[in-house]
Amino acid sequence: MRVWIAGIAAIAALIAAPAVAWEHWGGDAGGTRFSAHGQITPDNAPRLIEAWTFHTGDLVARTPQQLRRSKFEATPLLVEDSLIFCTPFNEVIALDPATGRARWRYDPGVPADVRPANRWVCRGVTHWRDDRVAAGAACASRIFMGTNDARVIALDAKTGQPCAGFGKAGEVKLDPGAPLEYAGEFQVTSPPVVARDVMVVGSAFADNRRVDAPRGIVRAFDARTGEPRWTFDPLIRDGIEAGHANVWAPMTVDPARGLVFLPTSSPSPDFFGGKRPGDNKHANSVVALKIDSGELAWSFQTVHHDVWDYDVSSQPTLARIDIGAGPRDVVIQATKMGFVLVLDRDTGQPLWPVEERSVPQNPVAGESLSPTQPFPTHLPPLLPQQLDRTKPYGLTFWDRDACGEQLKAGRYDGLFTPPSTEGSILFPMTGGGVNWGGVAYDPVRQILIANTSRAAHRVTLIPRAQAQNYKPPSGTDFGPQRGAPFAMTRSLVASPLGMPCNPPPWGAMVAVDLKAGKVLWESKVGTTEDIAPLGLALNTGTPLVSGVVATAGGVIFTGAMDSYLRAFDASNGRELWQGRLPVPGVANPMTYTLNGEQYVVIGAGGHSESGTSIGDSVVAFRLPRDGEAPSWWSLYVDRPGGRLRAGAIVSGVLLVLLMLGTIQILRRRRMG
Repeated sequence: MRVWIAGIAAIAALIAAPAVAWEHWGGDAGGTRFSAHGQITPDNAPRLIEAWTFHTGDLVARTPQQLRRSKFEATPLLVEDSLIFCTPFNEVIALDPATGRARWRYDPGVPADVRPANRWVCRGVTHWRDDRVAAGAACASRIFMGTNDARVIALDAKTGQPCAGFGKAGEVKLDPGAPLEYAGEFQVTSPPVVARDVMVVGSAFADNRRVDAPRGIVRAFDARTGEPRWTFDPLIRDGIEAGHANVWAPMTVDPARGLVFLPTSSPSPDFFGGKRPGDNKHANSVVALKIDSGELAWSFQTVHHDVWDYDVSSQPTLARIDIGAGPRDVVIQATKMGFVLVLDRDTGQPLWPVEERSVPQNPVAGESLSPTQPFPTHLPPLLPQQLDRTKPYGLTFWDRDACGEQLKAGRYDGLFTPPSTEGSILFPMTGGGVNWGGVAYDPVRQILIANTSRAAHRVTLIPRAQAQNYKPPSGTDFGPQRGAPFAMTRSLVASPLGMPCNPPPWGAMVAVDLKAGKVLWESKVGTTEDIAPLGLALNTGTPLVSGVVATAGGVIFTGAMDSYLRAFDASNGRELWQGRLPVPGVANPMTYTLNGEQYVVIGAGGHSESGTSIGDSVVAFRLPRDGEAPSWWSLYVDRPGGRLRAGAIVSGVLLVLLMLGTIQILRRRRMG
């Protein structure tokens, strides 16, 4: 009963607060991605229809080279009666939330030749109201955005005009603190955060280029003037050689406590740490700073001496939970390894024990691994953390055999297998687990919901003598790691058809009861329809870097690597509905209510890093009005007795044809 009372109180607070309109990237200041809107329910979700689609114009305005290196990951905010978001190229656009028509747009003019290290991407913007000036004054309501060429820009939220009193003509240029190898080595990909009139911004860098890479300094500025307030370097150096440990993922603030929570990344370079012995604090950590001064409040490290690129890659989520002794304010942090940590918000201490357990050793010469790593004991991992190399996956005998050979090759000793010269398999892969999309928290049920990716990477260390003029195979990342005795390569452990070699699901949504410490349900998310040869719509799930939104109506929404927005029943994970998108929506969805109607919106512009089609759309869905036709899903799929998509029938036929064709090829080879 106490849990339900606490949950009802939490929803009442959400409804009373302006943030219910989705004024923050994560829905509210705590990043819970939970909405009190409940018009859409498991009963009516199958009737959802498209309300409107907006095209940014990037497919026409940007060069093919830019588009091939773009990722549309933005989540719109609903502020000042407009939906406001950024394109991958940092153009800020405000839309009418009822019609999707543009109200204003601002282009900061990021040069096309910047070539950002982490591709062209902008995950979102930040809203702030200046309580010292009248509501109608210019820039009393502001939008902040970090750019691909390392600027922070302040705009009037109502007009899109630069705020002249902020920095120089509305922008502050960030100093990388060290010479860059090229302009795009340093960028900002996630939105800043603001509390107590202080704006804090992180950074993103090119990984694996050199030991003496720029430092991952977090910077704070006066939200009104843009004047510097403080800086914080997460990495305690003590004579070690390393850079980065930056904050590229979204941050969170607790205005009442005056704390900002940072998810920090690994030091440089990612896959060799011989020149940075020790745990490398406060890299790979959840770090709480006093936002007024930048002083360290506490830090909790999730990986010691990271050589796996296991950054803390998602936004820390602030929640209130009741574990039997009364409500506690906590920070929830999911990781790339699939762990979930629940930390006291004031002290950083785990609510439930975290054990230091022995992990694989015997690294390459010159490396100094940590003998143990932290393992949570109460909450189960969100995904399997062991890979069975005797069970390769393939659509045919041909690619299954090829996957079997790949899985057998190289070193694999389980989670935290160190990189090696023969090639080491990392599972979960360096992209997670849980990535930048983060988790959602339902305050009524005290349930955490997260998207997870389940695939493997092969990381190989290349001795320095062999790295000179090394040409990596197609589809393989290469990092020179200059200053270290090894360069590196990284590739997805995939079949000749480009599909992961480990058995599906390759992406799944997981719900966890935090108090009970158990997984409630797990559902595959996405099919291979838009990524596999011949459009085969196999129900394998797809890798999921983006997150979910949970609602008081008991419905969860998410995108995937195929071109659908999906709705799931929060009570059991059953898929309720699919809404077709122009291209995959690899972004966090959001929701709002306007004139009594609940809308769900997602950016659908594709994700070049994952090989999807590229587009430039923002798409909104709602329930049909009187006289409007219901969705095709409710007419043809959501009927009693079956949920078979027409596309699945076509996929089955294509799969049979593919297998027959493979058999014919094998027969001809034998005859020849």
